[in-house]
Amino acid sequence: MIEGMKIRKAVIPAAGIGSRLLPLTKAIPKEMLPVGDKPVIEHTVRELVASGITDITIVVSGGKHVIQDHFRPNPALVEQLRADGKTAYADAVAEVGELSRLGHITYLDQHGPYGNGTPVLNAARSMGDEPMLVLWPDDVFVAEIPRAQQLIDAYERTGAPVLALMPMDPGDSQRYGVPVVTDDQGDGLLRITGLREKPKPEDAPSNFAAIGGYVVTPGIIAELRRQTDEWYSHRTGEVYLTDAINVHAADNPVFGQVIRGRWYDTGNPADYLVAQFASALAHPDYGPALRSLAGELG
Repeated sequence: MIEGMKIRKAVIPAAGIGSRLLPLTKAIPKEMLPVGDKPVIEHTVRELVASGITDITIVVSGGKHVIQDHFRPNPALVEQLRADGKTAYADAVAEVGELSRLGHITYLDQHGPYGNGTPVLNAARSMGDEPMLVLWPDDVFVAEIPRAQQLIDAYERTGAPVLALMPMDPGDSQRYGVPVVTDDQGDGLLRITGLREKPKPEDAPSNFAAIGGYVVTPGIIAELRRQTDEWYSHRTGEVYLTDAINVHAADNPVFGQVIRGRWYDTGNPADYLVAQFASALAHPDYGPALRSLAGELG
């Protein structure tokens, strides 16, 4: 690892409209849809806090105030619940508010051209030139070691940008960015030279998919700045993190870390239902009833 460059900051882009989940997301931000007994973005925040991240920036757009409301401490509600003898509920509400303190959560409004590189660059302006985690709140991971920690460990091993990877059925390649893998470093760490966005199965360069997690370094941020300056100067298009990674990887080391655990995508209706079902099955209170129901339905 590059000396002194520990990862302590993270960005959660949460400015999207959740079009794939409409009309469910017409009034409720997709980040606040429940998975189990928590909104999906809370799973992401908990993962970051558990991995030692001390500064979390959530990049939002209009209508996302409910995210901030969720994490804002509410001592009056906690006190009322305790007075009513609802200790478990009081503890749960207090714990969510504590996440805001432990993660030092701040919020930024997204500004700039369209594309998933824009919220990363928005956050980087206040974070300085140091590596940071970028996690999308569409993803829920069930893993013994949090996905965020696995990415941090990979960065500490390499001192280079790292992408979260999962094994992929080749027939699904047109849903994902697929990395070009050049070397296996062991323990799921792969040297990559770029990503190909949604290739046909016959053109996929590997059997891995890049899913929502990155360690972004100052070199990637510099490329995002260049892209953004070009956009404003020439209105050439959109600003994407993948494009910045590809440019950076042409002359610099970039790695992918195959994540150990189970990944659930909540960004479309079918996968969201799967995530809900899996979470309910794993819950100590809800799981038995759900298994019983599944048995009755055959």
